[in-house]
Amino acid sequence: MNNPISHPLVADILELRLLALHWAGVSDPACKAGGVIAMADAWRTQTLRLDTLAVLLAQQAIPGRPAVPELISPKFVKHRSMRTVEGRAAMIHALTHIEFNAINLALDAVWRFAGMPAAYYADWLQVAAEEALHFSLLSAHLQTLGYQYGDFPAHNSMWEMADKTRDDILARMALVPRTLEARGLDATPLTRAKLAQAGDQAAAEILDIILRDEIGHVAIGNRWYNMLCHLRGLDPILTYAELSLQYKAPVLRGPFNMEARRAAGFSELELSTLLHDPL
Repeated sequence: MNNPISHPLVADILELRLLALHWAGVSDPACKAGGVIAMADAWRTQTLRLDTLAVLLAQQAIPGRPAVPELISPKFVKHRSMRTVEGRAAMIHALTHIEFNAINLALDAVWRFAGMPAAYYADWLQVAAEEALHFSLLSAHLQTLGYQYGDFPAHNSMWEMADKTRDDILARMALVPRTLEARGLDATPLTRAKLAQAGDQAAAEILDIILRDEIGHVAIGNRWYNMLCHLRGLDPILTYAELSLQYKAPVLRGPFNMEARRAAGFSELELSTLLHDPL
């Protein structure tokens, strides 16, 4: 895999957030995933510096995405039977698309928001690299079923929320990792069971990796959301409810994976509120 510093398009980009902006704009999914993993490696070997204060402006379309899959409304995404190879491929494709969006979301958290502690950028770089790995695993598995990423339509709900929260890091932390990605903690075990029951053990094992890592990703969202609430003198639970209404976040309905949500740092009061007063 190419080191991002030797890539002809980024040979002169030695700053982490600027390089994250570059990869956010790349449209080729495999190139993006490989570049992000290599960027994380470069950060670990201290090849990159970090400018936490720079205000960056995108000069290209964000996020970069390929011509396919076709993006459609969620209500038009067809349900397919898991009993067929095509049905399982459609499910794997949907998961692959989620992970592609998740790469872009993590990169956006790195480059867009200035003035955060260095640990914030390191956290979201780690998330981006793990999402890139998830995408690569799912994309490769999809190919074993005879399909490619882009062969099925997909929806864009995750990025729509990212776009709505682009001007407020508190809203971003509240409504992307703690809401949309946390829904994955609830849904993944059910999806894994369906795939395993259909005989796709390889996919089930990939989802085990994803669930383990996503607990950490939601925990990162919780950590920075709570820190920002503390700095702004805000009550985290009341603020979350207000932001959910303001930005029209999706209604959260069970069943909830309480064990995973606890592991991701949700408090007992938050979990009780979720159960008894769903947003």
